[in-house]
Amino acid sequence: ELMTGYTMLRNGGVGNGGQPWVLRWSSRIRLTWLSFTLFIILVFFPLIAHYYLTTIDDADDAGKRIFGPRTGNELCEVKHVQDLCRIRESVSEELLQLEAKRQELNSEIAKLNLKIEACKKSIENAKQDLLQLKNVISQTEHSYKELMAQNQPKLSLPIRLLPEKDDATFPLPKSNRNCRLHNCFDYSRCPLTSGFPVYVYNSDDYPFGSSLDPLIKQAFEATVRTNVYVTENANIACVYVILVGEMQEPIMPKPTELEQQLHSLPYWRTDGHNHLIINLSRKSETQNFIYNISTGRAMIAQSTFYDVQYRPGFDIVVSPLVHAMSEPNFLEIPPQVPVKRKYLFSFQGEKIESLRSSLQEVRSFEEEIEGNAPADYDDRIITTLKAVQDSKLDFVLVEFTCKNQPKASLPTEWALCGERDDRLELLKLSTFALIITPGDTHLVISAGCAMRLFEALEVGAIPVVLGEQVQLPYNDVIRWNEAALIIPKPRITEVHFLLRSISDNDLLAMRRQGRFLWETYFSTSDNVFSTLLAIIRTRIQIPAAPIREEAAVEIPHRSGKAAGTDPNMADNGDLDLGPVETEPPYASPKYLRNFTLTAMDIYRNWNSAPGPFHLFPYTPFDPVLPSEAKFLGSGTGFRPIGGGAGGSGKEFQAALGGNVPREQFTVVMLTYEREEVLMNSLERLNGLPYLNKVVVVWNSPKLPSEDLLWPDIGVPIMVVRTEKNSLNNRFLPWDEIETEAILSIDDDAHLRHDEIMFGFRVWREARDRIVGFPGRYHAWDIPHQAWLYNSNYSCELSMVLTGAAFFHKYYAYLYSYVMPQAIRDMVDEYINCEDIAMNFLVSHLTRKPPIKV
Repeated sequence: ELMTGYTMLRNGGVGNGGQPWVLRWSSRIRLTWLSFTLFIILVFFPLIAHYYLTTIDDADDAGKRIFGPRTGNELCEVKHVQDLCRIRESVSEELLQLEAKRQELNSEIAKLNLKIEACKKSIENAKQDLLQLKNVISQTEHSYKELMAQNQPKLSLPIRLLPEKDDATFPLPKSNRNCRLHNCFDYSRCPLTSGFPVYVYNSDDYPFGSSLDPLIKQAFEATVRTNVYVTENANIACVYVILVGEMQEPIMPKPTELEQQLHSLPYWRTDGHNHLIINLSRKSETQNFIYNISTGRAMIAQSTFYDVQYRPGFDIVVSPLVHAMSEPNFLEIPPQVPVKRKYLFSFQGEKIESLRSSLQEVRSFEEEIEGNAPADYDDRIITTLKAVQDSKLDFVLVEFTCKNQPKASLPTEWALCGERDDRLELLKLSTFALIITPGDTHLVISAGCAMRLFEALEVGAIPVVLGEQVQLPYNDVIRWNEAALIIPKPRITEVHFLLRSISDNDLLAMRRQGRFLWETYFSTSDNVFSTLLAIIRTRIQIPAAPIREEAAVEIPHRSGKAAGTDPNMADNGDLDLGPVETEPPYASPKYLRNFTLTAMDIYRNWNSAPGPFHLFPYTPFDPVLPSEAKFLGSGTGFRPIGGGAGGSGKEFQAALGGNVPREQFTVVMLTYEREEVLMNSLERLNGLPYLNKVVVVWNSPKLPSEDLLWPDIGVPIMVVRTEKNSLNNRFLPWDEIETEAILSIDDDAHLRHDEIMFGFRVWREARDRIVGFPGRYHAWDIPHQAWLYNSNYSCELSMVLTGAAFFHKYYAYLYSYVMPQAIRDMVDEYINCEDIAMNFLVSHLTRKPPIKV
């Protein structure tokens, strides 16, 4: 088409159709130009306008402005332009302010960086100082150990030697009657570190076992299974025990047969040394069938002895086993008050065969005055006692003839009358119970006398034993003059005067001691067997086995929350708390004198007043504790501080008190699913001086929340899981408690630090008592014949609740393991009253009230 147009133009544009084509071509050219022009205008003109508008303020003078010189604020005459200007000015001012602040912050950052560097240097210096102090402490401890090693003898446990065969050179006494420990007991089998192992023969393996009383045999086997000293390894045993009685009459073996069976025991070793033959009596008519048996060097424990048979310090007079397979019913035992009862004294008995008739000898009173001792005082005793009864000066009951058939008895022995229940009912009405020893002076003790003694102690009648030659049960370890009156028969005419002259306080003390002896040594088969072993162990000076501690099962918990310090809790006011202890937890020192100090000396030093504590070393429970026995010998005075002129009031106030220079206490807190209350109580203990550890007894089967954060109070917090929900768990002797002092506290108790410290100071001066804060009062309401318990504020207080109180860990062992189970069962039944039980326990043992602070 272009070539055609070109040809047409060369021809002058003349041709067919030339004119229309030219018009079309020119119109196209105009449209193209127009489009190009519009494109240039629409694209470049805005760009040029934008450029010049942005460079208006950059001109130096009015002559260079794009739009020429202008005066005033001509550009701000339009309203929206004025707003923009104001915004621009405001933004400019803010930018200037922000820049100033930025510069100020940069300056502060620079200063803080300088301080950080200085602190880092200080920390490094402190670390160096701390390292030096640790080195000094380490060197000091090393020097201290060296000094202690130089000034203390090096002790080590002796090597235990077990004899492999019989020692032929073992010295023999001239006769078995002369047996004592030094010549009839083999000490080589009982080293101090042996633990006192005891091997018990099975009586059923020998012919005489079928003749034993079934109840006694079952009771004996039951108590052997639970005794801590019994071992099944006879090769390491210290003592060998065999039960031979009480035997049943129809099938009793002959003495020669029994002697042969004893001598054939596998560990008899020709003479029976280190053997204990036990002949228990359940009835008053038990016979002394061992009298005609050769027992060699074996010790004998029974209730009937003749003087030619009894070897003092070697044989043991044992109490009768009345409650063989059943526990005594403590609810049927009468109370110890009132002191005086209906009858001043009582006696029921009948002598079947008298010594006078057996000797066919009659002496007059004049002959007795001349110095010839009478053969029998029974006639004078009967006459004197009947005269007292007829005088009616006091209510007394004496009967010398039984209404029914009397029990069987030994010759010259007063037989028991009636049934046991009838005799107990009479003794419950008697202040004193007469016990007339056999007329045969060669009979030092009989089962009948032992039974009368048992029944009198059981119901609280004070025994009056007529006959000073008698050997009462366990007489070499029990002070019977604290629980009974032992009067020679020639003083029968003075008995009435003597009984009337005893004061009520002495009567109550003797009755209380008698009740303690009966509960501890007489009441059950466990007590009887354990007492026998304890006597032998004490004689050969072997320490008792430590009483067990309650294993604490810890509940894992997270601690990380920093505990704050409540200013009200830490405010001590004007009270000087003494030297504040900032050292780490320090456990009470262990008791390390078991091998050099007898338990009796401990209790005598601890409490010089007469009372049940004197006899604790021989209790079957053996309460010699691993870390608590120091309490028993601690005394209660201040440590002397210096000397010189003037008083020491300031020193006494500044001292912590007590004679233990360094001591801490453990907080035991009982809780049940009150996490928020518990956390608040724990936080209040932050910073408490002398705090060793906190034991939280978690009494709920539901464990604490896993996300619960426990406070960090600077000492360990041990959360203990319990087997069941019981308030008795508060007093369990947990093995995690390493201090003698325990602060028992509820999880909602509010005590200031100065209050706790004051209570701790007071407890250190009275370690055998409960020292606490909430007081209560109880008394016997005579009109209503019931106990009165008052929780209102009063000036009369008799108890201190253990929701906030200090006590010694020793009492935790007694509460949990020694106190009768019936009391703990009642606490679980009522879910209450555990604090009352603890108060009664401590006061019963110490005869002292608690201290309210």
